[in-house]
Amino acid sequence: MSHFDVNWLAVILATVAAWAFGAAWYMVLGKQWVASIGKTMDEIDRADYTPYLWSVLCIFVMAYFIALLTPMLTEATNVTNGLIVGAHMWLGFVITSMVLNHRYQGAPWARTMIDGGYLLGVLLIEGVVIGLFG
Repeated sequence: MSHFDVNWLAVILATVAAWAFGAAWYMVLGKQWVASIGKTMDEIDRADYTPYLWSVLCIFVMAYFIALLTPMLTEATNVTNGLIVGAHMWLGFVITSMVLNHRYQGAPWARTMIDGGYLLGVLLIEGVVIGLFG
């Protein structure tokens, strides 16, 4: 399998779905997240769109790797396997890295839970969307 032999429509749709989930997640948990980073809403620069562009790029890369790795790791791309790969990526790499870094940074557990929950949702949603196109 070539590294570019993925369903690009599925990757793009997974990116859009995951980004929409993130927008909703942080609308609901925005005040708690801002408090967990030690800022107020007034200190957040809402005119800076750079973080949004980076988030779309990163979510796109995650969707690409789920699309690439799901058939390699599970021999078939379907919703169940997409969920399994997304969950394993989250547990094996994402949340472990977050816990490691946040503990050294002295970040509150609330930030780890908010951001970790968000990224679990992203990877599961992407796994489902990729799986639907399998």
